[in-house]
Amino acid sequence: MFARLKEEIAVVFERDPAARNTWEVITCYPGFHALLIHRLAHRLWTAGLKWLARFVSHLGRWLTGIEIHPGARIGRRFFIDHGMGVVIGETSEIGDDCTLYHGVTLGGTSWNKGKRHPTLGRNVVVGAGAKILGPIVIGDGAKVGSNAVVVKPVPAGATAIGIPARLVETHDTQGRFAAYAVARDANDPMAQALHELIDHTADNDRRIEQIIAELKRLGGKTDEQQASSFDPNYLNRIVD
Repeated sequence: MFARLKEEIAVVFERDPAARNTWEVITCYPGFHALLIHRLAHRLWTAGLKWLARFVSHLGRWLTGIEIHPGARIGRRFFIDHGMGVVIGETSEIGDDCTLYHGVTLGGTSWNKGKRHPTLGRNVVVGAGAKILGPIVIGDGAKVGSNAVVVKPVPAGATAIGIPARLVETHDTQGRFAAYAVARDANDPMAQALHELIDHTADNDRRIEQIIAELKRLGGKTDEQQASSFDPNYLNRIVD
């Protein structure tokens, strides 16, 4: 029991640089408190003491601002940073070494009984405000960006961002922890497409200027009231 408790405390130091000492973690980290309360509530739930489990869970919600249904199954070394507004539904399953930030919802999309909440694999990071809805699987090592709304499965190692969430390429193969599920090279495909369009337009503008200069050199007539040259930096600033 104490070894498991030390493991949960060590996770806080590993993933939150603001943590200064063990006493601070034990007394001031709502994510740590919520996990301990859930462990108790889940044992009561599996023992058939459903009402008592719900009541313990309700007290945990009141104390921490984190709502975890006692039926949810959570693996080891789970970490909730800040925590306020986190909601984890009854049939949610969370693998080892996962991280959730504040405002995350693991919710259902159906009123039917049975499996209706997400399953998170190992080493999943879910950014602040993200919503993962329905009985979908988020693969091992996947990342969900802040405020994303995920309604489809996410493959292992992938990064999902946006509303609705879409997969973006990432080359982070070192298995490093990514705070708030943000990868440096997880470029938005829409932004990439706009940048390519801007580059293409600027290139066409340069070619037209070369053609006009060559016509003038050969003595041809050109319209002097031409539109001003395209400034790619203007749209680049908007996109960035």
